[in-house]
Amino acid sequence: MLTGLPPTDLKRLVTGEVSDPHALLGPHPGRDGTVVRVLRPLADRVRLTTPSGDLLVELGHLEAGVFTGLLPGAEIPDYRVVAHYGDSAFSYDDPYRFLPSLGELDLHLIAEGRHEQLWRVLGANTGEADTGTGPVRGTTFAVWAPNARGVRLTADFNLWDGAAHPMRSLGGSGVWELFVPGVGDGCAYKYEILTRDGRWIQKADPMATSAEPAPGTASLVHTSAYAWGDAAWMAGRGRVPVERAPMSVYEMHLGSWRPGLGYRELAGELPAYVKAMGFTHVEFLPVAEHPFGGSWGYQVSSYYAPMAKLGSPDGFRFLVDSLHRAGIGVIVDWVPAHFPRDDWALARFDGSPLYEHPDPRRGEHPDWGTLVFDFGRNEVRNFLVANAVYWCEEFHVDGLRVDAVASMLYLDYSRNEGEWLPNEYGGRENLEAVELLQEMNATVYRRCPGVLTIAEESTAWDGVTRRTDHGGLGFGLKWNLGWMHDSLSYMSQDPVHRQYHHHSMTFPMVYAYAENYLLPISHDEVVHGKGSLLTKMPGDRWQQFANLRAYLAFMWSFPGKQLVFMGQEFAQDTEWSHDAGVDWSMLRHASHAAVRDLVRDLNVHYHRLPALWSQDASPEGFRWIDADAADDNVYSFVRYDTSGEPLVCLYNFQPNPRHGFRVGLPAAGDWAEVLNTDAAGYGGSGTVNPSVIRAEPVPWQGFESSAAVVLPPLGAVWLRPQ
Repeated sequence: MLTGLPPTDLKRLVTGEVSDPHALLGPHPGRDGTVVRVLRPLADRVRLTTPSGDLLVELGHLEAGVFTGLLPGAEIPDYRVVAHYGDSAFSYDDPYRFLPSLGELDLHLIAEGRHEQLWRVLGANTGEADTGTGPVRGTTFAVWAPNARGVRLTADFNLWDGAAHPMRSLGGSGVWELFVPGVGDGCAYKYEILTRDGRWIQKADPMATSAEPAPGTASLVHTSAYAWGDAAWMAGRGRVPVERAPMSVYEMHLGSWRPGLGYRELAGELPAYVKAMGFTHVEFLPVAEHPFGGSWGYQVSSYYAPMAKLGSPDGFRFLVDSLHRAGIGVIVDWVPAHFPRDDWALARFDGSPLYEHPDPRRGEHPDWGTLVFDFGRNEVRNFLVANAVYWCEEFHVDGLRVDAVASMLYLDYSRNEGEWLPNEYGGRENLEAVELLQEMNATVYRRCPGVLTIAEESTAWDGVTRRTDHGGLGFGLKWNLGWMHDSLSYMSQDPVHRQYHHHSMTFPMVYAYAENYLLPISHDEVVHGKGSLLTKMPGDRWQQFANLRAYLAFMWSFPGKQLVFMGQEFAQDTEWSHDAGVDWSMLRHASHAAVRDLVRDLNVHYHRLPALWSQDASPEGFRWIDADAADDNVYSFVRYDTSGEPLVCLYNFQPNPRHGFRVGLPAAGDWAEVLNTDAAGYGGSGTVNPSVIRAEPVPWQGFESSAAVVLPPLGAVWLRPQ
């Protein structure tokens, strides 16, 4: 019959193994009018009506839920489908009367791996489609699944039965697409994918910009309606290169800073706290959706969706905006190295390895039980590069701290002989991951002025912070994990043994200018039985606090930016707990409140003294006074600002005070204490220097002048000329 279908086409529609449902469903010109076919499994009858409800035609049932009929006339009218199920009727606009929403340029860029705003064409995007009789609002769903035999959209609007919504394949791009009129924000959906071996699997949308809170796993349609108020911040950020600017970072896990607060509630408390403490930036552990809320968040399941349990994507925008208006920069942790094996997310997305490398010697991470991205595949590289851009452009974040870079760079990372696959030259370097990181950095810096990228990289890889056009990876900063390990190792020693580990504190200066560094005392140091920063310190309770105060001052004065994890700013003495969160009750104790006051004052001095940051990347900004006083457990050095103004930093890491300790100084004249961590106000013994320290013309330690000073027990002293 005129409105019928060949049996093979009918079977493909019913089974879902159809790559071009629009060629079979919807309106099609016929000899005597327009043939309309509708797929409504389980419907009793189906009619076509005008938008106002007037009957156009009653469709006949072919079989298995396929209905068909003929609209007279050459022009296709604006019609609606009315499906009857017993006494109920459901009216909707026909998704199969619309042209593809992705153009040839989009598909070409996707195939090339160069679509820098990928989220605008893949995923779920609300908008309008032209019908010839006027625009119609709805949502375009588009997903990359090149190995699928069929893809269907299953959602709350079709009662989670995807049989009625097969998607069309857009040629060799591997993209499947469907515009569904009338569907808008808040719609929950997934994709049903028919694998090559004939299985139907359900997957969340890799490009979803919103997701259900766990334990739900569906994706949500979301269109941002947020009006930003941070134009002044955005225009001014990044005017001074990071290596010549102050940067003091407060790292935090959003869900446990104050448990129970969402994005909007955090916006009412966090900016004021961070501002009062003097930090320049916050760094959020991964904000992207992850299945286990009690974790750090490094096993990401939805790379484009902020954590739903804390609120909506616009709620996260409000938090970032609030921090910007308080003058605080925002860094987020980004995880391109690996992803979890959850069967509803990225793993074997279309039934075969797609986002992960197909060879387990490259595609599986032995330590974490996760999967490793196929960095050399165009579409996967595009997914990651566009994701980095997405967080910067859509959420105005000021920095990306890239997690586990070392695991990306080395093919033999955590693998034994025979368990890894060399590169094309027989080496251990992952050349495809190198290219990905270079492209990500170059793209982010080009598209997003003022944004900073930071590498967590634990090896001696050359050129992590060198520009990509000079052969480097292109990061702005690198976490100095060597400094962190060496300095904590030294501080954990009993003072009587520290003389044998003296080089641990001096060795980082050997490579201090090889990269642009950030000194991290991060979340990794307060979990998995490592104890808190305070409990790493030796001695009795008083000595633990004194050691910690001196160590924090050492960190703030050492070349490089600095980062501490939440709770460390007041010496929380328990490990991190997701359920308990930060133990703010400790601030009732004077010793903990004193550490908080010290960290606040360290940041105040840090802002006021450019010697502490303006030449972090320049050898002219640092000079040892004495790097070899191992028997004394003493370190002394000078920091210089760009005008040559000095700041002398002295550290006594033994519990005995030193009176009349002579130290070389850059200039004669009067000097004064800027900071003394043993001051009574910080919980110390009150061993301080007089208000004026007279530098005499007595050559000492390579300087023309020197002075006899007081070094407090387990204390730090900063001096500057008056």
